[in-house]
Amino acid sequence: MLNFDPARQPSAPGIYLMKDAAGTVLYVGKAKNLRKRLRSYLKAERDGRAQIRFLLERAVAVETIVTDTEKEALLLEETLIKEHRPRYNIDLRDDKTFISLRLDLREEFPAFEVVRRVRADGARYFGPFTSAVAVRETLKEIHRIFALRRYPLARCRRRSRPCLFHQVGQCSAPCHGLISRAAYRDLVEGAIALLEGRESEVVALLRRRMAQEAAALHFEAAARLRDQLRAIEQTVERQKAVRYGSIDQDVIGLHRAGGEVEIAVLFIRHGRLAGRRSYNLDWHIEEERLLEEFLLRYYGRDVPIPDEVLLPLPIEGETALAEWLSERRGCRVRLLTPRRGERVALLTLAARNAQEAWRERGSRSEARAELLAEVGRRLQLSRAPRRMECFDISTMQGRATVASMAVVVDGEPAPAEYRHYRVRTVDSGDDYAALREVLARRLQRGLAEQALPDFILIDGGRGQLGVLTALLDELGLTQAIAVAGMAKSRVRANVRGKTVERSEERLFLPGRKNPVILPAGSPALFLLTRLRDEAHRFAIGYHRQLRGRTQLASALTAIPGIGPQRRRALLRHFGSSARLKSATLDELRAMPGLPQGVAERLHAQLHAGEPPTGAHS
Repeated sequence: MLNFDPARQPSAPGIYLMKDAAGTVLYVGKAKNLRKRLRSYLKAERDGRAQIRFLLERAVAVETIVTDTEKEALLLEETLIKEHRPRYNIDLRDDKTFISLRLDLREEFPAFEVVRRVRADGARYFGPFTSAVAVRETLKEIHRIFALRRYPLARCRRRSRPCLFHQVGQCSAPCHGLISRAAYRDLVEGAIALLEGRESEVVALLRRRMAQEAAALHFEAAARLRDQLRAIEQTVERQKAVRYGSIDQDVIGLHRAGGEVEIAVLFIRHGRLAGRRSYNLDWHIEEERLLEEFLLRYYGRDVPIPDEVLLPLPIEGETALAEWLSERRGCRVRLLTPRRGERVALLTLAARNAQEAWRERGSRSEARAELLAEVGRRLQLSRAPRRMECFDISTMQGRATVASMAVVVDGEPAPAEYRHYRVRTVDSGDDYAALREVLARRLQRGLAEQALPDFILIDGGRGQLGVLTALLDELGLTQAIAVAGMAKSRVRANVRGKTVERSEERLFLPGRKNPVILPAGSPALFLLTRLRDEAHRFAIGYHRQLRGRTQLASALTAIPGIGPQRRRALLRHFGSSARLKSATLDELRAMPGLPQGVAERLHAQLHAGEPPTGAHS
């Protein structure tokens, strides 16, 4: 039970950490006035508000840190939440990363790039898009109307002729000098205007250019402009949508249901409703504090920040949060709680979306609960496996042995929980010993953190399952964790090597001689197969990553002037080996501390066999 004297707390801005008897941080909060905020918890404890009762029952101590300003408290809160990951702070665990389109206008011939992180790198970003399908459809329209390049220039310049997209009129082939830089820039400006919803400007521009080309008797060029105009008109007709103004807005909707809060974020981009994202949160703190913390966690990631954020209710730290968002965006951001007008209608729409998202989530939760119950029945488990983990062991080119762990929580993949392992103590070739090492590391960490899975699936048969059951027996976890081994289906081929029969997937259970065969096409089999395939896919991805690092390290080592320290500096500066490999000579020259001669040798090594930038085939 929380026991402290609020009168002894400072009347100043700062943060407070609530801890349990073991000293574990349960909650990190921010306050404009620490004394006033902490006194409110004692009042809440007496009146028994359900939304914070669970927190107060477990907290026994409070630690405070005073800051000079409320904004400093906000930044410190964000840092401490990331460090401690408290149980009762908001966890956006069901979130998926955003997809945006990136366009770097500093390039000779800019092209769109699909990215999941919005960086302060001077490029233009468009989005967010709520799905990869939406991005593909948008890019399809852009390339159909404006023939921008699709592939890196260096790659295309290695070809003897333009790509197939040029043949069908969806690429202007700047790699082969078939369009001037000025003409290409006009295409880029048109694409930007179209993405920003300024179709009338694009139409007017294209009509003027079409008239000029026709007057100059350039009929083929005029016909291409005519086709672009028709494509834009068709696109606008399909995209009829309500306009809400001309600025970017995020509209926050909130729906309360029992011990949960559903928050929906509507994306208004250039006056159009562009998409929606929803989040389901446990209701452990006051609504105002929950909303403020949600905004801090949500915008603390690499997401697009709009001109305005519309809130359904006022929050205490509005001024500090607006300053923080403005700094992250590089220009002014307003937080508004409107009472009348068009913005109130947007908030009403967001609240309806939050309610609908909660209803949809409830239906999906029931279906997932039935699915997990079926898995439990089929595999004779004592309880439904809410957290399921699968491990896969792989050897890279007969040398390095690696492992992967894929995770399913409540019937849905949890990519943020996936893990890679590099086997440290076992020579390549002994998969059983490698499996034991990885499982031991996972389970020992789980015991220390009191975070163990309900069910472990091993990619393999009786041998791999025996390694796991022996380890669980040693650690005293046999009754706590259910296990199974999943062997790949057997394939019988004829003398010509063609598949003539494929057996069912086989699941091996401890103490059972015959494998369990799940009905083909059953949801339970699909879930388990998907979990195993995810572990295998994740391991292969790790192999490729390690192989790329090895190849890059070998290439860099061969360059005079680049040693281990400079190699690490290069990777830190460019962020990844892929970005380093695609760096231009100017980008390498601009790196602080890299001599010009080394930059030129590095560029020549990384782009061996390619024509120099600006050359045409």
